[in-house]
Amino acid sequence: MSAFKKLLIANRGEIACRVARTARRMGLQSVAVYSDADAQAEHVRACDSAVHIGASPPKDSYLRGDKIVEAALRVGAAAIHPGYGFLSENASFAERCAESGLVFVGPPAAAIRAMGSKSAAKALMHAAGVPLTPGYYGDDQDVTTLQAAADAIGYPVLIKASAGGGGKGMRRVDRADDFQAALSACQREAASSFGDDRVLIEKYLLRARHIEIQVFADTQGHCVSLFERDCSIQRRHQKVIEEAPAPGMTTARRQQMSAAAVAAARAVNYVGAGTVEFIVDSAGVFYFMEMNTRLQVEHAVTEMITGIDLVEWQLRVAMGEPLPLRQEQIAINGHAVEARLYAEDPANGFLPSTGTFRHLLFPAQSSQVRVDAGVRQGDIITPYYDPMIAKLIVWGASRERALSAMQDALAQTQLAGVASNVEFLLRVVSHQKFRDAQFDTGFIDREQAELLPKAADAPQAAYLVAALAAVEAEQAAVDAACERGAAAGAPWADPWAQRRSWRLNAEAHRTLAFAQAGTKEDAPVREILLQFAAALPGRRCYSLQLAHHRFAATCERVSSTQFRVSLDGVLHRATVIVDGPKHVVFLNDHRYVLNFIDPLAFVVSAQIAQRAVRAPMPGRVIALLALPGSRVSAGTPLLI
Repeated sequence: MSAFKKLLIANRGEIACRVARTARRMGLQSVAVYSDADAQAEHVRACDSAVHIGASPPKDSYLRGDKIVEAALRVGAAAIHPGYGFLSENASFAERCAESGLVFVGPPAAAIRAMGSKSAAKALMHAAGVPLTPGYYGDDQDVTTLQAAADAIGYPVLIKASAGGGGKGMRRVDRADDFQAALSACQREAASSFGDDRVLIEKYLLRARHIEIQVFADTQGHCVSLFERDCSIQRRHQKVIEEAPAPGMTTARRQQMSAAAVAAARAVNYVGAGTVEFIVDSAGVFYFMEMNTRLQVEHAVTEMITGIDLVEWQLRVAMGEPLPLRQEQIAINGHAVEARLYAEDPANGFLPSTGTFRHLLFPAQSSQVRVDAGVRQGDIITPYYDPMIAKLIVWGASRERALSAMQDALAQTQLAGVASNVEFLLRVVSHQKFRDAQFDTGFIDREQAELLPKAADAPQAAYLVAALAAVEAEQAAVDAACERGAAAGAPWADPWAQRRSWRLNAEAHRTLAFAQAGTKEDAPVREILLQFAAALPGRRCYSLQLAHHRFAATCERVSSTQFRVSLDGVLHRATVIVDGPKHVVFLNDHRYVLNFIDPLAFVVSAQIAQRAVRAPMPGRVIALLALPGSRVSAGTPLLI
């Protein structure tokens, strides 16, 4: 292989942005590919040029290896970086690149194929002496065989898609009676996600940790370990928070796991960045789970503690260069934590959320705080792709300092327009058991009461700030109209155009009503009685009454969404985002969603609304279980 000058990035989102930045720093040109839904996406803006490859569904665009290879050849790219997800672990795509004279920035197709089937990988690891979890990895996929294997292993067991990843096609089964239903669900999801419904069965280890080793190999036969990451904080088998190094890891165990990971990579003649994942029981015994033959979402924490740019290493190895460092030259410095920000609703089973970012604010980046994002304010989260918004990564000299930095970073993160898991993540990193490193893969399920509490009632200050923001926005519109009129030579607007409750003989009151969203359907309506008092340089004075208390307030409009408000002498800095009737109030590091109650709005009766069947998330109906005219009772499944 030789150096290349133009790189096509066969992915989207934050990883495509990340690769584009590294390529630019190395003097390489980057080319993005995009679907219809991503025409204005951040990764398209991040690259030097871009090529349209198809419709929005991944099967028509990002999973079309033929279109991606054709695009690379058309623009004169010499190499393709697959990112993670989509075609990054597709052996046929790697082969297609090689046949077309393109460098695939990743391992050889043979290594991808060897590790792509979890069952085949287990056999290879057994031969290489890597410890395996007790389980069934055979080719016989008959339901009777699989049920018998699960019974012999002993419950609980974990059914896993053989070609899967990312938590898809995976179910925990605690009783024999539940096995066949879980198997059907796994096979259906595996076939849909990976085009392969084969499964394997493993013993589900209770109170286990998920620890993975980052390995890197070059074409000269060198392979190193870049140490471990702890990825135990998961929901639905999907990682949520990762950290490096793993809490409680001893030097001896790190050396053992690193040696096993390097042995796994050598067993398949690996090249490039890879991750060997292990499950570790409560006694510290570790077992091989799988190898991801690509860069991982959580690679950033490894970069933070080693000072190594893994994407740059990928590109250099793909050019045929040897690894820049030997094993003895790589060391751990400090502690890093990563939190994945998702467009999802934790209070509703973590179901994905779609919509437009009306407001998006990340913490300021520094040597200790890093934000890997593939979106910006105004972008749309569609139902076509993974709902990850960004990754927050922090570094500290110790784990305690890193966790404190993560708390600050999450508290400074503001999102409106789609549901997100920001507050959930903040509760996780603030949880005392997590801070004490008393956790395993079942942590979120066990601590749901604290991690997913009922929505807290919004304080009085949130309602008052929302009311002030509403009238300030109205007045700003009037002021702007007056300025436009003055510029055009029109006389100053008459008093009737003002929104200061002006009346001929006295100041009038105005009533604004809000109800908190996300608590309960019959949330009480809070009415704020508002009266304009005076205008001071840069701010206005008001009298507000909520319930039986009257507040003296001043409001300074810092920007279109930011306000500095004083309530009875207590100063608040707040951000208010108006999205239709929703007023999203960011106040004192908390987020409250208040619905403005318009007295003139038409309200559909609850009786009519309840006749509709609403899907809890975007999806596709794949089976109708009840025919027209069938008699059903409460709880009868109707469709899938």
